[in-house]
Amino acid sequence: MTVSKSTVLVLDSSDPEPLARFYATLLGGTVEPAAGDPDLLLVSSPTGIVLGIQRDLGQAPPSWPRPEDSQQAHLRILVAPDALDEAEREAITLGARPVAAELDGTRLDRRSAVRRCTDPAGHAFVIAAVPGVPAT
Repeated sequence: MTVSKSTVLVLDSSDPEPLARFYATLLGGTVEPAAGDPDLLLVSSPTGIVLGIQRDLGQAPPSWPRPEDSQQAHLRILVAPDALDEAEREAITLGARPVAAELDGTRLDRRSAVRRCTDPAGHAFVIAAVPGVPAT
């Protein structure tokens, strides 16, 4: 018998409350403390838990997009193709910072179906246009 499992991506943050509120607002969700762990907040959307934010007083933002560094991991937020620009504006209004990434020395085309950003604590995320994702 396979044990039932669930997973959640957890981001470290020296100040988890504002970061959790950023993602809850961006994803249309809510923030709740994790049972039994006072340093972990869970961001839930109408479809379930989507992200954890954990207090780590020593957390330092990733250095991506420097060419010598890897982004290690990132969130991919999926939106309908016709909602990409609006979703990017919403994220930036909430405190996200757009990332001017380059590939092979060539600046990425703004008409791309992917917009690269960092959250207020410096974690990488992208907003990606995906056909079939319902528009709101």
